[in-house]
Amino acid sequence: MPMFETERRGRVLVVRIDHPPHNFMTAEMVRELSDLVSSLRGDRSVGAVVITGKPEDLYITHYDVGEILRSVETAGIAAPPWLISIVLRVAGAVRRVPVLRDLAARTPLAAVFELYRIHDLFLSMNRSDKVFIAAINGPATGGGCETSIACDVRIMADADIAIGLPEMTVDFNPGAGGTQRLPRLVGLGRGLAMMLEGRTLSPREALDHGLVQAVVPPDQVKEAAVRMGERLASRSPEAIRSLKRAVYEGGSLPLHRGLAMERKWFMVSSATESSKKKLAAMSRQVEVDGESPWARAESLEPWQAGTAVGSDGDREQAD
Repeated sequence: MPMFETERRGRVLVVRIDHPPHNFMTAEMVRELSDLVSSLRGDRSVGAVVITGKPEDLYITHYDVGEILRSVETAGIAAPPWLISIVLRVAGAVRRVPVLRDLAARTPLAAVFELYRIHDLFLSMNRSDKVFIAAINGPATGGGCETSIACDVRIMADADIAIGLPEMTVDFNPGAGGTQRLPRLVGLGRGLAMMLEGRTLSPREALDHGLVQAVVPPDQVKEAAVRMGERLASRSPEAIRSLKRAVYEGGSLPLHRGLAMERKWFMVSSATESSKKKLAAMSRQVEVDGESPWARAESLEPWQAGTAVGSDGDREQAD
């Protein structure tokens, strides 16, 4: 059976993960999500994707550790880093050739392919012209956290749940992008300390760390994500793609190279017909109103403005 179900809400596609009893991530789930993301390429009817859990209190708890153990035992690789690097380069080359990939899928290299597949999935989300929103309605550790931080925006339920990368407590480092994306979100020192300690955060702590953008009552998290998706889906797909490529790829480069990346994507997005029409309309509005529409702050819902919303419905400014 499929490990998720989908629902269309206008230009928002809601993906509900459903893998009882724990909603663990597996290689099959990664393959199904990869197929879904691939199917959205060129589909201009979808502007945003919300990833959440189908059960009320489960999101993606973490990657199935039993499957990780079987994969490690199948790979059978206990070697120095230099030799592992060679194996990875070989696997990277082999997987690009369908015939060789199919043959290698029956060898220990199959386990290495799974690492590449989950990295490819998250990179395709980062390069997409859709906005990906994590509606975290349950625990999100390990692979669940890595899925969340591969999304563009994160909204978390105000409940007794955790988010983070505790892999070091079982003596291995995160392997689905966590070592790269977490420090970019919360800062190098804070991210490294979190991973070394294997520390997970409560929703309020995650908000304070900048790991999530909003904390809302559990019964509102999915709808809050859909509302955000509806708003962001109104943006031009070209502009979304350009912004994400500039941020995700340029942000990891030295400043001068990051600026070169920004210049490229600025020229791509600003030359589109939708951008030129909106620029012209804004110019006319300035002439008529005598004021720029950007001069005044946009009114946002409290949770959109970085405010924590307690489960009792009371709003309080995040610390």
